Amino acid sequence: MAARKLQQEVDKCFKKVSEGVAEFESIYEKIEQSTNAAQKEKLEDNLKREIKKLQRLRDQIKTWAASNDIKDKGPLLENRKLIETQMEKFKAVEKAMKTKAYSKEGLSAAAKLDPKERAKMEACEFLGNMVDELERQIETNEAEAESLQATMRKGKNQTAKAERIAEIERVTERHKWHQGKLELIKRSLENGGVETEQSTWKVKINYGLRGASRCKKTFHTNEEPVANAGYIAQSSAKYIE
Repeated sequence: MAARKLQQEVDKCFKKVSEGVAEFESIYEKIEQSTNAAQKEKLEDNLKREIKKLQRLRDQIKTWAASNDIKDKGPLLENRKLIETQMEKFKAVEKAMKTKAYSKEGLSAAAKLDPKERAKMEACEFLGNMVDELERQIETNEAEAESLQATMRKGKNQTAKAERIAEIERVTERHKWHQGKLELIKRSLENGGVETEQSTWKVKINYGLRGASRCKKTFHTNEEPVANAGYIAQSSAKYIE
């Protein structure tokens, strides 16, 4: 029974690898074809997010491969190699990104950049990092929930595990809600619907100053802070939904 549940968990992991690789390759292809600098930069951020997901799956596969619970290591090694191939591709993209950022032209452009535009870029990066942090926590929590599900047995008192799974589901749902709000603020900031100072300082107060909570299993769960941050453009009587 335990072996079957473990195999089910492994199969789920392989499915995620397959989906993740397909998404990575799709984004990679778009980067190769894109000639729009802004679009390319956004795609590169998406590619980075996907490779992080794949790397976490690779870590799990390495753990299984090192254990004696799974006799046939072949599929594990194949999926690990598949992920590592994508990691090599990402390294090449990352190197190109850094070369571009530190080129003479890039440094010259940064020096000439309007202070407001620079602040806007930094604010967007801050918001993007927070979205990534939430995504990381969502994946960690979902992995824990799947692990708990796999160890639950019928006919036995599983109250503690069931309660933990319910808590994870609640926190995950709230994380996704916050992700949506933060992405909404970021898009509005990029489109000029919200001033940089208006959006960033309130979000930093409501999230950044609670940085310790970002390392816990529950991100700050009050809906009001992000809602407030999302609608701070009332002072200008405009907000882009």
